[in-house]
Amino acid sequence: MEVFMDDFSIFGSSYDECLHNLSLVLKMCVETNLVLNWEKCYFTVKQGIILGHKVSSKGLEEDKAKVGVIENLPPPIPIKEIRSFLGHEGFYRRSIKDFSKISKPLCNLLEKDVLFKFDEECLTAFESLKRSLTTTPVITTPN
Repeated sequence: MEVFMDDFSIFGSSYDECLHNLSLVLKMCVETNLVLNWEKCYFTVKQGIILGHKVSSKGLEEDKAKVGVIENLPPPIPIKEIRSFLGHEGFYRRSIKDFSKISKPLCNLLEKDVLFKFDEECLTAFESLKRSLTTTPVITTPN
């Protein structure tokens, strides 16, 4: 099983192993009173969208529509937009090497009693983080 935030994928090397793993996970859900939204559950699919990526027998492919939106994203200038951008990027932080170091100039803008100055260093950080979400691989396949 691969878990990411509130999403998880169950897999195996054979159909029977997948069913066995699924039964174990569903049993744990019952034992811990975890409620699943059945409208968002998919079983025995050959391909699907997970975290904005197409997953199939071909491996991982980015969703071109989502990549286009991120590529055309203008720099976040008001503090509210910076918080929103960092929140979105933070969702992928474990997949972005040196996330904390790269995002530091933007995070510094959110500190209390600091003069807001979106400078070249902030723009470089923004473009670097944006690039990390629009180039492959953004996430990696389960081992």
